[in-house]
Amino acid sequence: MKMARYGRLTVILGAALAGGAAQAASLTLSPVWSDHGVIQREAPVVVGGTAMPGATVKASLGAAQAQARADRTGHFALTFPAREASEVPVDLTVEAGGERLVRHDLLVGDVWLCSGQSNMEFPVARALNGGVEAAMSRDPQLRLLTIPQAISFSPQGDFARSVAWQSADRESVTGFSAACYFMLRDLRKALKVPMGAIHSSWGGSQIRPWLSPEAGLALYGSAEMASIKRFESDPLAAVTAFSPRWEAWYRGATGGGQPWLQPDTLSWQPVPSIQGWLAWEGTPLAAQPLGTVWLRRQVTLTREQAAAGAVLALGVLDDMDVTYVNGRVVGNSFGWDYQREYRLPPAYLHEGVNEIMVAVTNTYGNGGFASSADRLALRIAGGQTMPLGEGWRFSISSAGANPPRTPWDANAGIGVMYNRMIAPLGAFALKGAVWYQGESDVDTPDYADRLKALIAGWRRQFGAKLAVEIVQLANYGPVRQTPGASTWAALRDDQRRVAADDPQASLVSAIDIGERTDIHPANKPLLGKRLALAARGVAMPMPVEARREAGGLRIRFSGIEGGLQAWSAPGPIGFELCNGAGQCRYAAARTDGDSVVLADDGKPVAQVRYAWADSPVVNLFDVRQIPVPGFALPVAP
Repeated sequence: MKMARYGRLTVILGAALAGGAAQAASLTLSPVWSDHGVIQREAPVVVGGTAMPGATVKASLGAAQAQARADRTGHFALTFPAREASEVPVDLTVEAGGERLVRHDLLVGDVWLCSGQSNMEFPVARALNGGVEAAMSRDPQLRLLTIPQAISFSPQGDFARSVAWQSADRESVTGFSAACYFMLRDLRKALKVPMGAIHSSWGGSQIRPWLSPEAGLALYGSAEMASIKRFESDPLAAVTAFSPRWEAWYRGATGGGQPWLQPDTLSWQPVPSIQGWLAWEGTPLAAQPLGTVWLRRQVTLTREQAAAGAVLALGVLDDMDVTYVNGRVVGNSFGWDYQREYRLPPAYLHEGVNEIMVAVTNTYGNGGFASSADRLALRIAGGQTMPLGEGWRFSISSAGANPPRTPWDANAGIGVMYNRMIAPLGAFALKGAVWYQGESDVDTPDYADRLKALIAGWRRQFGAKLAVEIVQLANYGPVRQTPGASTWAALRDDQRRVAADDPQASLVSAIDIGERTDIHPANKPLLGKRLALAARGVAMPMPVEARREAGGLRIRFSGIEGGLQAWSAPGPIGFELCNGAGQCRYAAARTDGDSVVLADDGKPVAQVRYAWADSPVVNLFDVRQIPVPGFALPVAP
């Protein structure tokens, strides 16, 4: 599922940069260390960087001193004692090999990492009352840092471009993450210590790209991780090795079809225009652009042209493509602004008619061609270019499900965003992390396993005591009149279960502040307020157990202040009783202090569900107006 397209795709090939040996003798510091930064209070201060291998590195942080020696790759880590919160700025000075670096105006307080997909990326400018909020945001003690969007196939020591901390004001706040800003703003007011907000998000991203290498290895195994390295050095070989998986999916989804080998088994129509499918008036895609569509183009080559090899340029294809030439796979890519260019070795071409087959899968919004016709071409080695902006045909595939994604996929690949947007933070101390993501994973099972692995990987980097706040997804999508299945509800419950099992995690629900027709709800100020409460250690509502009692079932909750309240109705709505076969019916409910009591309807009950829908209507809150999260619980005897 693609969300807002706020940034362009940057791909970093190779594991050079600061991840390998120091590239030069010049003294450098980890990129998070810039002027105006915030240092985490009450935690050892670790400053990483590079210098001449074996060099002695001396540093001062205010009056504190530290010294280290660069290892054989040139990397060093300086450690200063923990510091108390302070609004009095200090300077960091680092010297080695006759070079000297100074970072000015560093404060000490709490630092939070905010990450996820488009609802975390959603800027203050688009939030409720965003213009006024930005205009009133000036606070020299609140500092913001935005990480540039880029991917890499191996962990890096630098971001895609230089970053710099900024004090909160209209200019810096307007485009910053709204959920992150409002949370840190409220924490500033409550705790009265400096605050640092690091925003590292990407709209539309699945959770897999944010996994550390260790988490990826644990979940997906060494073969998948090795395929990423293979793609880094030889994309065509990696794509070829992955193609049997995609082809098996396609055959299974279409009853045995394999049009990359047998193009004439499909019915073809002329492509109306090199535009997105919504512009193809008179075709089914103008009304329903989701799914997989085959694009076909024939190219006639001379013997000399075929023997030279070529590069196939397809422009931008939305969302993902698998491309074949003469029945052999040459590319498998994802990206809403990624220009496809695939190498065609001479062995893949022949004299005469050559067949280009492109399967484009669109999962959200418009799909298909997303760049102009002049970007489509076959570039023959040696300089000749054959335009491919005309002559295409299309056929809508019957494949109903989404295809498997490659381990190096720009939007769903294992660790590709972590490697370039989290790893370069190094051992920089944090108070905690906020994770607002999941919309792109609602149709992919086992989200809880991936979320647990993400948290474990981040704690290996930032410390075992890292607090984690998980935003339970907002209500979005069609409403229901009867109980039924909901992948959104299932993912919300995965989020809840991970938080419930982790003593250093908390669940902050947005289940009541969404917009059923807009996946990007604007009420980020209220979400930020709830996140700030959880960051201060204030307990959020959580279901504890569902247990039988005389005349019904009692669901007990923790984290309730002032008792539970049902708004605009005699009792809570949205509760369901389910039998052992998963058949559910709505249940009458009433509040009783910190519990909800469901009436016994005399039918078998094995499970209780609440707000089990994509876009549930909820009316159960505590006195703080904080909602009870969606959940499913087994019924204890």
